[in-house]
Amino acid sequence: MATDLQVTTNKLSNKETQLTVKVPVEKIQNKVEGRISQVAKTAKIDGFRKGKVPMSHIRSQYGAGIQQEVINDVIRDTVFEAIKAEDIRAVGMPNIDDVKLEDDFLVYQATVEIFPEIDVQGIDEIEVERHTATVSDEYVDTMIENLQKQRQEYVEKKGKAAKDNQVTFDFEGSIDGEKFEGGSAEDFKLVIGSNQMIPGFEAGIKGMKAGEEKVIDVTFPEDYQAENLAGKEAQFKINVKLVEKPKLPEIDDEFLELFGVTEGGVEKLKEDVRKNMEREIKNAARSQVKQATFDALLEKNEFDVPNAMLEQEIERQRNMMMQRFSQQFGASADSFDKDMLPNELFEEQALRAARLGIIVARVIDTKGLEVDQERVENFIKEAAENYEDPSEVIEYYTNDKEQRANIESVVLEDQVVDYLISQGKVTDKEVSYQDLLAAQQQQAM
Repeated sequence: MATDLQVTTNKLSNKETQLTVKVPVEKIQNKVEGRISQVAKTAKIDGFRKGKVPMSHIRSQYGAGIQQEVINDVIRDTVFEAIKAEDIRAVGMPNIDDVKLEDDFLVYQATVEIFPEIDVQGIDEIEVERHTATVSDEYVDTMIENLQKQRQEYVEKKGKAAKDNQVTFDFEGSIDGEKFEGGSAEDFKLVIGSNQMIPGFEAGIKGMKAGEEKVIDVTFPEDYQAENLAGKEAQFKINVKLVEKPKLPEIDDEFLELFGVTEGGVEKLKEDVRKNMEREIKNAARSQVKQATFDALLEKNEFDVPNAMLEQEIERQRNMMMQRFSQQFGASADSFDKDMLPNELFEEQALRAARLGIIVARVIDTKGLEVDQERVENFIKEAAENYEDPSEVIEYYTNDKEQRANIESVVLEDQVVDYLISQGKVTDKEVSYQDLLAAQQQQAM
């Protein structure tokens, strides 16, 4: 910090500090005179030639504005210098007020939000359940059957439409004898049991045969998205054209090659499926115990979060949701109106994330944790296994500093969880594979 800058600090709260900064007026005056001289070279005032305007006229006409510009520039330059000199971990931009000239000094106050310096409570009181699951032969067989279902075909069948059958039909809907928009379609395909239609619709079609017609009565749900239809009774005229049953593909060489199995047959596919499921279990269990540990810690640590941090987290979560919308609807994220996603929608989760970030950072600082580069390498290798060319993925994360830094942050957070678990009490609980993965998906929502 420049030796002529004087700074005093006053901590207003755990999340806010006020600095009083004094800058010698001489520093202001020198810059003002320099700018006045520059203006004098180009100023145009009636009655004077360019560059020949007396300095007294320049000061009279431009002096006040130039002085204010210089003061603004000096404040902008010195406030961050003062923050750095006082070793303040600022969050967001400082708020400047009470600017005045006093006793040969420019004096101003800067109120800045700071990263809260909390003492993390309850680390040794953490009690969590660590969920795990075992991959049974039955689970493997079910998974392979699911792979078959993903590639199943439908073949025509005689007789009545039953569960899992695909029905092709025309329908025409009406309410009180009047057709309504979106209530009709031709060659519509519906799998019985998919529950993609309103309640009662599938039940009305189930049991029908190709070539059969009938009218079914249904009631739109009270919370139906089209308000003009919500809660109303409707009639649909159904004309079934085709009933098909599912046909699973044979597990032959062609099927196996779809999953990269060229040798070893069905047993190799089972081995690969088991490894993948075990990897999913490992990741899901890790996610579950991390969530449980952080939840336990958040219960014991409630504190105010700087508004700037909260606003940044809200904006981050809003952008993430807009990206999801973009991927889901195939539109640019910029095409979505942010007003559709108000701050209130994200405040609760944003507050949780901001508090958690502060807690994790404090644990890292106070316990002197440093990222384990060996774990980073293992993390990258495991992630690369999910791609066709693992070496290319490894090279990407090795050479891209920003992406590697992101992985280092994830690994360091995992190290924090390991430390917290080592200080608390952990009880292992066996759950089903499906329940473990379902819980992970719920956490991600």
